[in-house]
Amino acid sequence: MPDATPAASPAADPGWNWTTGPAAYTALPEDFYAPAAAAPAPDPRTVWLNRPLCAELGLDPDALNAATLVGVAPPAGTTPVAQAYAGHQFGNFTMLGDGRAMLLGTHTAPDGRAFDVALKGSGPTDFARGGDGLAPLGPVLREVIFGEALRGLGIPTTRALAAATTGRGVRRVDVEPGAVLTRVAAGHVRGGTFEYAARFVGPAGTRALADHAIDRFFSEAHDADHPYRAFFAAVCDRQAELIARWMAVGFVHGVMNTDNLAVSGETIDFGPCAFLDAYAPDACFSSIDRHGRYAYANQPGIAQWNLTRMAEALLPLLGPSRGQTPDEDPEPAVAWATEVLHGFAGRYAAAWGRRFAAKLGLRDVGEAGPAAPATDAGDVKLAEDLLGLMHAAGADFTLTFRGLADAVDAGPVLDHPDAAAWAERWRTMLRDGGVPSDEARRRIAAANPRFIARNHNVEAAIAAGVAGDLGPMDQLLSVLAEPFAEHAGSEGLALARPEGLPDHRTFCGT
Repeated sequence: MPDATPAASPAADPGWNWTTGPAAYTALPEDFYAPAAAAPAPDPRTVWLNRPLCAELGLDPDALNAATLVGVAPPAGTTPVAQAYAGHQFGNFTMLGDGRAMLLGTHTAPDGRAFDVALKGSGPTDFARGGDGLAPLGPVLREVIFGEALRGLGIPTTRALAAATTGRGVRRVDVEPGAVLTRVAAGHVRGGTFEYAARFVGPAGTRALADHAIDRFFSEAHDADHPYRAFFAAVCDRQAELIARWMAVGFVHGVMNTDNLAVSGETIDFGPCAFLDAYAPDACFSSIDRHGRYAYANQPGIAQWNLTRMAEALLPLLGPSRGQTPDEDPEPAVAWATEVLHGFAGRYAAAWGRRFAAKLGLRDVGEAGPAAPATDAGDVKLAEDLLGLMHAAGADFTLTFRGLADAVDAGPVLDHPDAAAWAERWRTMLRDGGVPSDEARRRIAAANPRFIARNHNVEAAIAAGVAGDLGPMDQLLSVLAEPFAEHAGSEGLALARPEGLPDHRTFCGT
């Protein structure tokens, strides 16, 4: 067991600011949740605490109670619930819900932002479907690491506030210490929540859920001529940008079921996720994804597929304008949704092009966002050709792009017979674009991380943490917090995957 802090005084108040207004998920009809209570935890102890996140939330980290973090002592002013949602898992529709998680409530930070605070692994709920509702410590630490890794890379993500052990063992393959993750998110409304509303609640419930999502995440849609169309279009835009950001750093989510599409545009649920080592479009690390449905190169298409399922659930709201009944002629809604969904590929391609042009130094990373000018077709082709060479050479994704900074003026890019010709094209494009060498190097370093959550480092840190030593995880988190910087003494965490390791496999352990 890691060194841990026992439960603080139950009277301690870290500064929670819970809302009971429309922003709270429990303001929705009761069809959308069920009361939840944590399983007994004989010896709750805080193992890891995210102090920078505490500061963002306006919380006193020293007053956070381990009993609260495992769910047995919910904070005053909260009524924990398990959220109801459905979803398509590997393409098959099923009723889901929070089987091992409960939402404590919605906390308002000092800057006015609202955050959902949820516990994962706190015990079975009404949606547990026969599961024990618990989580071992190892998968909880995995969620901590990957959330902070994406945060450091500037990718929208849910984050861990804390990891706490319960004092009871959890059996999966072996018996591990039981643990609970405290997750903080802009919101936990999912594409699958809309599927649930459409299938089991009805048009009035779908409208209430859409209104809630607009209030929480897309307030600008209120002023649109058609708020629900504006809402769905904005969800599509955020997903296009999010997936492009994943692709640009080689992140493979691993379980892109519709219940893992957060309408807020955040990355949610870090079960079988991983980062690419050697570049391979068909890279798939999940032990349960036997046919590669959620492989690296499939992620954009799956995002579009998931959005199509969400559009189907929203269809009654997408046709009529304000004041009209929700079940009028569906054809206008179908035509509009089809057009938006067909446009997703173009929006994603534009976002991908901007990100990869920045990785090549052809534009500044600050000019890679949605409002940036379109990317030249030549930039896109150059990036695609490099990826082809990397795949043929088995080159490391992260190190190849980061290493371009050392090859701006001369030198090899990677070990492949056609790499020299590619490098000359690239250098010519930099010169023709008026990008001096020093500026190109700066751009490349700013767009390409030196450190990622490399799979072998993550597994080593988790194994050490479960065995009682959080030092390797703390070191890994320190470089992932600033992944574009150099970190003296941690250079080994930037090295490629050692040869001889078995193929990496991940599991849904929480």
